[in-house]
Amino acid sequence: MVTRLFGTDGIRGKVDTSLVTEEEAIENLHSKRQISPSLFRLLGEVLGRIHDLLPGQGREVVIGWDQRPNNELLAEYLTLGLQISGMKVTHIGICATPTLHYATLHQSARIGCMITASHNPVSDSGLKVFNSDGYKTSPDIEDQISELAENLAKEEREIDSIEHRILTTPSEDLSKSDWAKKHHISIINDRFEQFKNLFGGLKANQKSKFSMPLLLDSSKGFASEWLASWINENIGIECKEISKQAAMLNHHCGAGEISPTQTWTFEQASQENHILINQLVPAEPGTIVAAALDGDGDRCLIIQATSTGFKVVDGDEIADLAVNAGTISGQDWILAASIESDLSLLSNLDRFPSKVRPIETAVGDRWLSFALCSHLLDSNNPDSLPRVIGVEDSGHIVLPSRHPQSDINWTLVGDGAMTLVAFLLAFSNHDPKNSMNRGWKKRVSAQEVNRELWDGNNSLADEVENIAKDKLGALGNLKNWKRSGLDGEPNLMLIHANLDSEVLSLGIRNSGTQAKISVSLRLSSQIEIDGINDVVEYLAAFLKSRMS
Repeated sequence: MVTRLFGTDGIRGKVDTSLVTEEEAIENLHSKRQISPSLFRLLGEVLGRIHDLLPGQGREVVIGWDQRPNNELLAEYLTLGLQISGMKVTHIGICATPTLHYATLHQSARIGCMITASHNPVSDSGLKVFNSDGYKTSPDIEDQISELAENLAKEEREIDSIEHRILTTPSEDLSKSDWAKKHHISIINDRFEQFKNLFGGLKANQKSKFSMPLLLDSSKGFASEWLASWINENIGIECKEISKQAAMLNHHCGAGEISPTQTWTFEQASQENHILINQLVPAEPGTIVAAALDGDGDRCLIIQATSTGFKVVDGDEIADLAVNAGTISGQDWILAASIESDLSLLSNLDRFPSKVRPIETAVGDRWLSFALCSHLLDSNNPDSLPRVIGVEDSGHIVLPSRHPQSDINWTLVGDGAMTLVAFLLAFSNHDPKNSMNRGWKKRVSAQEVNRELWDGNNSLADEVENIAKDKLGALGNLKNWKRSGLDGEPNLMLIHANLDSEVLSLGIRNSGTQAKISVSLRLSSQIEIDGINDVVEYLAAFLKSRMS
């Protein structure tokens, strides 16, 4: 059986620059979570060979990367593999993941490749692959990539030093210019005007809702070079980027080291080693004091002052504010949220002025996009910004963006910079009376387990379901029990039910990248039922005992 190279969001691992054989490269990814130049050459060749399975025309590929120290070497070998297989490669250099998305569409490329490990430590890197429509690859395509890579690695395909030098040189190299920065800013400018029409602009008398300066932590990534000054100039809020103080990308900085529901007292914040949190200063409760992006710039979390300290405004709350503020036109919304989002975001919808249709998806922002893509075009008004939004509590917010090669088509992208811009506008114009009352959730993982023992439908899953039903039933009136799955989560056991007056959701799924299985239980309000924490802990411990 072929082992998948891809996890929940692309390929990630610790970089080893040794030029191992391709078979060793695959084995090292599986057994040691390592990636290497040899693996990237192999991936390039495979992508070139399967390009006809992807939408679009031509053989163009765009490659970008974040500031990790070995990414240019990985880009060189990815380029080598792609050009061996007859593809034409353009380098755009250091950028954010959404920049690569925009560039793939702008260049009419068949494939877009972003070399990054997102919020992982700087010693890691990886690969995210986009098709010509700007969407990440599907599991079916990733399975074919994995199978072909395993077979191709067994073949002898040596090249000499002259061929290596020629084939590692891209057909077009924009990496030495500021093309990526200028292109991303031009897209943000266009989207800013669209979102002002949707949410309303930021008026002078609303600026007191934001601290001056608003601290911005771009995790020492691409946005740290330009986003703060863009906000100063275009939104009129004084903004200060602080992540340049960090030792390296993603190190004690950025959204990757902040949890979605985290809070701090003033004293706790001052003692944090996170360079954003320890610089926060007290402000009027409710004031927005800071924002954090992750290293590859595709997600954003907000920090708000409280009476005792600070709290995180996570992706769920950002989406809630956006839908609340964006109903001024009275049009309906489509809202997609993953199975790890706050359950009240999907269940308590009568507070919104307009009708909201919820869609529950698998974990991963690509599933948000897949769920929303069929809702982008309004046949009655094709020029209007689609009222669609996808959310994960981690700060991944998927929003519509005009397709650069079409006057009527839209695409979907998760852009942390644009999420921040949309939030600043929405926060200024939402109705606080309609804000979300948060639900309760708890997630526990069983580590170092054999994931092959769980598929969400086998006898172990049946046994776990019966245990959960018995233990939850002992806590209250349990009814409307329904077990199901979701596209994109082949090993997920998802249960919906009612417990007394609460909507309940239980999800159990294997990790896509690590030897662990997660148990996630959610309720539609923050009322914690006595004993419910014990149920989550018991299920995780039971799975650990049966799967070790």
